[in-house]
This record gives sequence, C-alpha cells and structure tokens, in this order.
Amino acid sequence: MDDRFEPRAGKIADQERKIQAGIDAKAGAGGDESEKAVQAGAREYPEPPFPKQHQTKPGDEAALDPAPMYDAPFWKGSGKLEGMAAIITGGDSGIGRAVAVLFAREGCDVALCHLDEERDAAATKAAVEAEGRRAIVLKGDVADPAFSEAAVRATLDAFGRLDVIVPNAAFQEHVEALEDLTFEHFDRTLKTNLYGYFNLVKAAVPHLKPGGSIVMTGSVTGIEGNRNLLDYSMTKGGIHAFARSLGTHLAPKGIRVNVVAPGPVWTPLNPADQQADKVAKFGSKTVMKRPAQPEEIAPAFVFLASPQMSSYITGEILPIIGGYGGG
Repeated sequence: MDDRFEPRAGKIADQERKIQAGIDAKAGAGGDESEKAVQAGAREYPEPPFPKQHQTKPGDEAALDPAPMYDAPFWKGSGKLEGMAAIITGGDSGIGRAVAVLFAREGCDVALCHLDEERDAAATKAAVEAEGRRAIVLKGDVADPAFSEAAVRATLDAFGRLDVIVPNAAFQEHVEALEDLTFEHFDRTLKTNLYGYFNLVKAAVPHLKPGGSIVMTGSVTGIEGNRNLLDYSMTKGGIHAFARSLGTHLAPKGIRVNVVAPGPVWTPLNPADQQADKVAKFGSKTVMKRPAQPEEIAPAFVFLASPQMSSYITGEILPIIGGYGGG
C-alpha cells in the first residue's frame, strides 16, 4: 500500500478525536438539549421522572400523581357538536374524560360508560355538567352485547338522539415472555378491545343518521407493534382495520368512521399495568421525551366527530404519537 496517504489519515483521525472531545465535553456538562422534554403546547405539561406508583385494575384517576390534565382551559367551544349526543366507553377517566369535556364544550350531551370506577365517573359527569350539558353514567362490561344495547337505549331515552359513538374502553397488561400470556389474559384483552368495539357499533349504527360519526381509540402499538403487548397490539391493529372497513361500509349511509391512534398518554391505564419503576419513566422514549396529557389527544376526537370539520374524512387513522420512538 502506498504510504503517502498515511500522514493525511493521521491528521483526519486527530480531527475526528478533536470533534468527539468537544461533543463529549458538552454532553458531560449537561449540554444535550435533546434530553429535555419538549414543551410546545398552550401550557406546560409534566415530564418524567414521575413518582413511582402502581395501581390495581382498572385504575383510579383520582389517585394518579401527577393528576392527568384533561380540562383544556385554553379550548374555546364554538358549537362544533351543537345539539348532538354521544356515547363514550371508558368515559370515566383518561382520554375518555378529556373527550367528554371537550364534546360538552362543543354542545354535546354525553353518556359515560365505565366498568366500576364510580368516583372517577362521578367526577367526569360533574365536569360535563359544568360545561352546561347533560350527562348520564352507565356501569357495565363492554364485552357483553346486552350492555351495549342497554347503553344505546338509555342514551336515546335521556337525550332523544345519538350522533357520535366513541369506542374507547381498553384492557392492557404487559408480559415479559410469551409463556406468561395466559389464555384468560388473551381472552380478556380481545373481549374488551375488539368485542367491546363491535358490540357498541352493532347496537348504535341503526340509530345514527347521516352526519353521524364513529371515532375509535386505536394506538401506536397497532402501527408499530410492541414486544411486551402482543395481545393489546393485535387488538389495536384489528381496530384500525375494522375502522377502515367500516368506513367504506357505512359511507353510503353518510356515517363516517375514523380512528385516533395515540402514543403514550398519562392515564390510569398505565400505572394499572406496568410496575412502578417503569411508570416513573413512562413516555420518556418518545421524541417529545414525555407522555401526552389527555387534553392533548381530545381535540382530535372533536375534529373527527364534527361534520363541520371533517365531512370528507372517513376510514382514516390519525396518529398522535409525540414523534414516537418508544413508550
């Protein structure tokens, strides 16, 4: 090999080490801005690390620290859902609560379905009523088709109409190994996340009129997958496919069907799933370096539910994932 290239190679190596040393010095001094959470919203949002905490299912929003931010005080209603009525499953807390509040602010009455979190459900009902709209609370298992049928009847009895349905209730539990995913666990995930969505749609669609809409809660896991959420990711991918197909099926009736697919969101779902040390770091791997707050997700539901805003949108999946990168 011709040795005339060696002096230049040595100089380049020295140059590379000099560049590296400069970067290392800044990193050692805490100069890496990329590690800080991104604050690009109307107000500042909490960022990891959070207090270590773990809850029993289905989770209690009132016990979550910090409290999820759902009230969106910066959001000004303008009648985007004026005179409408909606059913929201999992409506007691988390994304469901934030959606209920913004729906009410836009002029919509709300039926709130929940499993057994009565304190959270009462707080959400009060929040809807504080917006000047009516709310009813319905307790039951979305996997039971009779409950969905009863919820639709109760909504029609209370409000005289049904315009928007938001299938949102979910069961999620991480497993470290496939061997740990029992049939009972797998079955419960599918029953809640898939049967629950189907049951509500089947019961509600005959009562939806042109201009009505269905807005489902999907997930980034249904797009990217998740190594420890095998069953949950399967159901969320199924929800995405269901919505795309149902959007085509219901288009002739003037009923639109869409999905909001969030990334990590600070709700009771997660401390009622993962262990405390992982909850403390929840959302830190996203590009935003923090989880979303429910009020950052809820506007997408208003957008997709409102015939004023999204009349030409159906069968779509709207990811809100903070740039993602992991949960």
